[in-house]
Amino acid sequence: MSQSNVISILIADDHPILGQALTTFLELELDMTVVGYAGDGREAIRLFQQHQPDITLMDLQMPKKGGADVIATICAKFPQARIIVLTAYDGDEDIYRGLRAGAKGYLLKRNKPKELLDAIRTVHRGEKYIPPSIAAKLAERMSNEELSDRELEVLRLIAKGKNNQQISSILNIAESTVRFHINNIFGKLKVSDRTQALVTALKRGIVRL
Repeated sequence: MSQSNVISILIADDHPILGQALTTFLELELDMTVVGYAGDGREAIRLFQQHQPDITLMDLQMPKKGGADVIATICAKFPQARIIVLTAYDGDEDIYRGLRAGAKGYLLKRNKPKELLDAIRTVHRGEKYIPPSIAAKLAERMSNEELSDRELEVLRLIAKGKNNQQISSILNIAESTVRFHINNIFGKLKVSDRTQALVTALKRGIVRL
C-alpha cells in the first residue's frame, strides 16, 4: 500500500499503557500508522501542529487541558481536523461537549476493537461516526434545559461539599441568591435535593469529583 493511502493517527490519552496498546493494535492494520502519542492536553495540541495527522483519537479527561478544550483549540486553527473522542465517559454532557467542540466521532473505550477501526476509516472518509446509543444520549441532552454559568459554579461547589453559606462567601453573593440558583438547578436536573442533583450531574458528566 502506498504511503499516501496510509491513515496517520495521533493518540491523546493520559494512560501510557493504553496508549501503547492502541499503538500496537493500530499498527497491525496495513492502512494505518501512529505518528505520535500525547499524555496531556497541551502536548496533544503541540503534536497535532507538528504532525497534522489524518485522525486524532482524543480522550476527554486529560491533564493540563481537557479534551473538549483541546478539540476546540485544534479545530479553531485546523478546521479540517478529524478528531474522534475515545473515552470511558458516556454522559450526555460529555458527548455534547466533545461534539460541540468539533469532534467528528465519539466512541467508548469499552466498544469492540473493530468498531474503533470502523470509526477511524469512516471519519477519514469525511463522514461522522456517532453510534445509535451516543446519538440517543445527544438527543436527550439537546432536549434538556442548559445550566447557566453561575448555576454550574454553584453545582461544582456543591460537588466539593460546600454549604450555602460557604458558596455565598466564595462567589460573593447573598445566601438567598445561592438558594435561588440551587432551586433552578433542581428544576433543570429534575431532582428534589442536593444529593440527587450531585448524582445526576456526575452521571451526565456535568461535573467531576
